[in-house]
Amino acid sequence: MLLVDDHQVVRRGLRTFLEIQDDIEVVGEAADGPAGVARAEELRPDVVLMDVKMPGGDGVEALRKLHELGNPARVLIITSFTEQRTVVPALRAGAAGYVHKDIDPTALAGAIRSVHAGHVLLQPEVAGALLAQETPYGGSGRGGQLTEREREVLALIARGRSNREIARDLVLSEKTVKTHVSNILMKLDLADRTQAALWAVRHGVAD
Repeated sequence: MLLVDDHQVVRRGLRTFLEIQDDIEVVGEAADGPAGVARAEELRPDVVLMDVKMPGGDGVEALRKLHELGNPARVLIITSFTEQRTVVPALRAGAAGYVHKDIDPTALAGAIRSVHAGHVLLQPEVAGALLAQETPYGGSGRGGQLTEREREVLALIARGRSNREIARDLVLSEKTVKTHVSNILMKLDLADRTQAALWAVRHGVAD
């Protein structure tokens, strides 16, 4: 994984903790968004742990650039900001998860593993900030276009299940699940699994 944060002390602390985990390897660091993008392209990490607010270039723009480049890294945002004006752009730019910097270290390691496994990860206050918006997040009023199977897949996405887990739960091939996910995003005019999960909660498809 790659660490991107403008505070060297924060990066050092994170690296010290993460490197004692048997299944997590820190392959590099960067101090701002542009450097993070360059390092992600060079190192091709599985996961990028990235701050949002950085003087040399923020995490949201870095997320957009990684998406444009087709970089496959899963990006987990770690920050002290959880208000809507910070959370929403990061998630729309493609973040796979969003956690607060006061997260317990063991929980952080679990969050990294979860994001790496393909899950969508939001701390409760972050999900609450999104669901509290006055305007719908992503498409709305289009749930009737979904088939029953697609609604089942959507409900499982909202529960944080990966494609592999959904395939197992519904006794489907992983390829079929990927097709269902693509159809769901297209029908609801949503960009990614995070938006799909929030749409499902907002519209009663999942608790």
